[in-house]
Amino acid sequence: MKPIRLATTAAAAVLLLPVHAEAAPQAPALRDAAPDGLAVGSAVAGGGHHDEQPYPDPFTADQPYRDVLSREFSSLSPENQMKWEYLHPARDTYEFGTADAIVDFAEQHGQVMRGHTLLWHSQNPEWLENGGFSPEELREILHEHITTVVGRYAGRIQQWDVANEIFDESGNLRTTDNIWIRELGPGIIADAFRWTHEADPHAKLFFNDYGVEGDNAKSDAYYALVQDLLAQGVPVQGFSAQAHLNLDDGFPADLTQNLQRFADLGLETAITELDVRMTLPQGGAPTPQQLTEQADYYRRALQSCLDVSSCHSFTVWGLPDKYSWVPGTFPNQGAATIYWDDFTPKPAYDALLETLSASERKSGKPEN
Repeated sequence: MKPIRLATTAAAAVLLLPVHAEAAPQAPALRDAAPDGLAVGSAVAGGGHHDEQPYPDPFTADQPYRDVLSREFSSLSPENQMKWEYLHPARDTYEFGTADAIVDFAEQHGQVMRGHTLLWHSQNPEWLENGGFSPEELREILHEHITTVVGRYAGRIQQWDVANEIFDESGNLRTTDNIWIRELGPGIIADAFRWTHEADPHAKLFFNDYGVEGDNAKSDAYYALVQDLLAQGVPVQGFSAQAHLNLDDGFPADLTQNLQRFADLGLETAITELDVRMTLPQGGAPTPQQLTEQADYYRRALQSCLDVSSCHSFTVWGLPDKYSWVPGTFPNQGAATIYWDDFTPKPAYDALLETLSASERKSGKPEN
């Protein structure tokens, strides 16, 4: 620090004292800027593609990462750690250690949890997919899994993605690649919601999918199914759009209207897996124009949630870029998150913070 000179009145002596610059005021975290009733969340990195990368488990080993999770977010979603292949690796074996650690971390930092996911066509263990089980056995396996997992976390998980990605892009049920629908028929979807509600009557139960941000064949299929299930008294309470967006595809301009039509059915709505990928130029660094456009996509997605009073959960799908699933899934694309690899924020983070801070939304907290 640069010294300054101070003369005393008693003598002409010169004292060299350090100057202590005032610390800059710290900007509010995303969770602090959010209006009442809106949880701002992140996925918790681990499992999945992370197992194939040259770094240790981010949640366990990366303290700066944990610091950002605890400081910025009021909601957490396990990226992979509650999916079947990690939680239920053998028919008579559950491995809850990592999932327990995430739930404990959330409670220690005043965060709510989203459970992800119970009925899905992907990331199922080999013993399940290739076990040759009868329909009766499969039904009991699913019932036992939901009862065990949801029951274990009853009162500790605010929302569950009960059925994940059950329709294809044309709005048809996945009757080929979804073992549950293929072997047990569409009625198993209603059963999964009923069993989850029985195991935890206070958790909010959601459909969750990608490509349903706008009014299209897939979201129309969900709309029709939800109407049918509600008419049967099935405890469906939420609809969420994952929102894995791509600058090359344009922003879904009818996102607000689409969320609102599900809200009009009496459902809670949510943005659950937001990231915004881009085709990277040679050299791998996004251009300033791409970063500006990405920030606008994040801002518009958040504003859509804020504009729909039933949208109580807004989640980005992980951070920083080095932990993102995007580069391994979409060649030549990346830079999809709101943080650089050194955990400094991108313009997209600033856009979220500014939008939250400027929000005039008035809403009470959702019922638990």
